[in-house]
Amino acid sequence: GLKEELIEMRARTGMNRKEFSAYFGIPYRTMQDWELGNRQMPDYLLRLMAYKLEMDYIHKKREQE
Repeated sequence: GLKEELIEMRARTGMNRKEFSAYFGIPYRTMQDWELGNRQMPDYLLRLMAYKLEMDYIHKKREQE
């Protein structure tokens, strides 16, 4: 489900929950509620987050070349 995908996505970044929520500008409590299953995050938001991570990664990689 979305909760598991979110946790897996964050784990791949190596960020803790506080860093990850700050990176996206999402309140820590909201991120916590999503990961604990207390609230369901919108599925479009997970896709947007994945897109941002990918674009930032590509941008960073280009800067290093």
